[in-house]
Amino acid sequence: MYISQELRKKSIAEYLLYKWQVEDIIRAYDCSLTRLRREYIAQFDYTDEQREEMTDWYGDLVRMMNQEGKRERGHLQINQVVMQQLTELNAELLESAKFPFYTSEYYKVLPYIVELRHKGGEANDTPEIETCFNALYGTMLLRLQKKEITPDTEHAVKEITTFIGMLSDYYQKDKKGELEL
Repeated sequence: MYISQELRKKSIAEYLLYKWQVEDIIRAYDCSLTRLRREYIAQFDYTDEQREEMTDWYGDLVRMMNQEGKRERGHLQINQVVMQQLTELNAELLESAKFPFYTSEYYKVLPYIVELRHKGGEANDTPEIETCFNALYGTMLLRLQKKEITPDTEHAVKEITTFIGMLSDYYQKDKKGELEL
């Protein structure tokens, strides 16, 4: 919860990847708030008040996952809304002549997006931004599992990271009313 709040202010991309990780943590504990509290939240050095806030936060997420049928896979509606906002902002940035560096970076990563969709079996109607996030999240999971990442994948992820970082920066500017499209 605390990390989520800070990331939301700092970087929407890191926030969304973190929220996906939280969804997976909840699934790892079988969407059980009791297990989350006992086996996960308890391991952190929180005050009693913070522990209760964390339990409430995770409890809300568990309820949402149950209500939305996301116990086994998929992303919560609140996370899908953020993805939709990023997808729409991407389209607006690409339509505007004011962002040539962004457009250039987009066309630099587009071949990777196409290749990732083909390799991952993603449908062509999956938004390109979501494909980028899937690649970043998948690579993060591979690193956590200490699995090998090929040099080609490393290169693609580096380019995608730059592109998503730019989009994330524009998102923050847009939310502050500082972005003129």
